[in-house]
Amino acid sequence: MDIMQRPRRLRKTQIIRDMVRETSLSVKELIYPMFIVEGENIKKEISSLKDCYHYSVDKIEDEINELKSLGICAVILFGIPSYKDECGSSAYDENGIVQRAVKKIKEIDENFYVITDVCMCQYTSHGHCGILKEGYVQNDETLEYIAKIALSHAKAGADMVAPSDMMDARVGKIRKCLDENNYENVAILSYTAKYASSYYGPFRQAASSAPSSGDRKSYQMDYHNSKEALREAYLDIKEGADMIMVKPALAYLDIIRMFKEKCDMPLVAYNVSGEYSMLKNAVDSGIMKEDVIYETMIAIKRAGADLIITYFAKYLAELLKK
Repeated sequence: MDIMQRPRRLRKTQIIRDMVRETSLSVKELIYPMFIVEGENIKKEISSLKDCYHYSVDKIEDEINELKSLGICAVILFGIPSYKDECGSSAYDENGIVQRAVKKIKEIDENFYVITDVCMCQYTSHGHCGILKEGYVQNDETLEYIAKIALSHAKAGADMVAPSDMMDARVGKIRKCLDENNYENVAILSYTAKYASSYYGPFRQAASSAPSSGDRKSYQMDYHNSKEALREAYLDIKEGADMIMVKPALAYLDIIRMFKEKCDMPLVAYNVSGEYSMLKNAVDSGIMKEDVIYETMIAIKRAGADLIITYFAKYLAELLKK
């Protein structure tokens, strides 16, 4: 006699569903993005990212203490400077906005884990991620500046630097620079597969980082491609990356899965601003139930991400406490 298969037996009650659950999410796997601005006494909601804020350095302490109370132990910092020029000099200023923010966090809690975004777009007058000449971002010349930025962050106390510029050979250049300056213990999280995506819109408004002309398709990845992403991953690993990243997350779950299967490396997914805003607006307008946020994070974890950078980190931390 053929026995009828009944998978529903293991779905009957919450207890058995929890017992056989394959994928989980921990607060320790969440990284919270923070936007730091010049000025004093500033905590201002970002219009394009509801419930997210611009902070001046003097307002960081309350935010870090809140994150710690929720069990969140890592942030990634983005700076918005008051001064921009052709070479983004304020990005590597040792008294720059990110550098001061790193020092402040380490004063609050030296063990709190600080990751810094390493790029030039917020700091250049033209809004591109490198040195721009005749409408084209110069790769090798940009590397010199990217390395200087990473080193300045390390000197300030950053635990990990995260180059997001997508220049060729940037990981190797940064690793060499850090090692030569006795920062061999500062880790590198590479934005390995950063696609030229329309999902970045709210972030670009928040960070004032949109290019003044053209686009970033000559250096960020073409979203039609996946094999190219694997080549990028192998190069970053060879150059010394400690972690690799896929950005954005939701429209690139296949890339996350491919990296998980092909690369024996800690894998980060960036649940970017456009993804956040779509879900946040859908929930706030009543189109979807709030449960969709957690479901989405589980999808990213199920695809293979070990860590998630997300603006939902505080919400998720509260949820996971229940």
